[in-house]
Amino acid sequence: MSKLHLEEIKLIGLALNRKTSNANGQSSIDCGNLWQQFEKENYIDKIPNKLTDEIVAVYHEYEGNHTQPFSYFIGCKVPMDTKTPIGMESLIIPNQIYQKIIAKGEIPNCLINAWKEIWSSSVSRAYKTDFEVYDERSKDWSNAEVDIYISIH
Repeated sequence: MSKLHLEEIKLIGLALNRKTSNANGQSSIDCGNLWQQFEKENYIDKIPNKLTDEIVAVYHEYEGNHTQPFSYFIGCKVPMDTKTPIGMESLIIPNQIYQKIIAKGEIPNCLINAWKEIWSSSVSRAYKTDFEVYDERSKDWSNAEVDIYISIH
């Protein structure tokens, strides 16, 4: 795990239309459905001015800790002045300090295990904006690497 300071990042993509929660596996269903929509409707090719081909999944607007409702967003990094197309949304990941964890293995199991480890760790989480970055290393879902950034105090 490494600590780093990141400047704000603008994303354009899709937002879950309501908050979700980790209770009873609801977030797995809701977030999975948003991923399916993002991929099925080929949003990665519709997002203008992408800075990279990375896909960023964001957990934000926490109502408390990881057991409480939160918002979810999937998108790509774009320049700050990029206009949001009709039918899409934008999100700013704020300038803050993060702890970086790398999930390795088969998706989704490696992510589930990484989050369980985060939830049970002593990391001083801020519960502001956390995100996962899917890049070339995560294309092979049977042997993937995904960077997870956790907002900390």
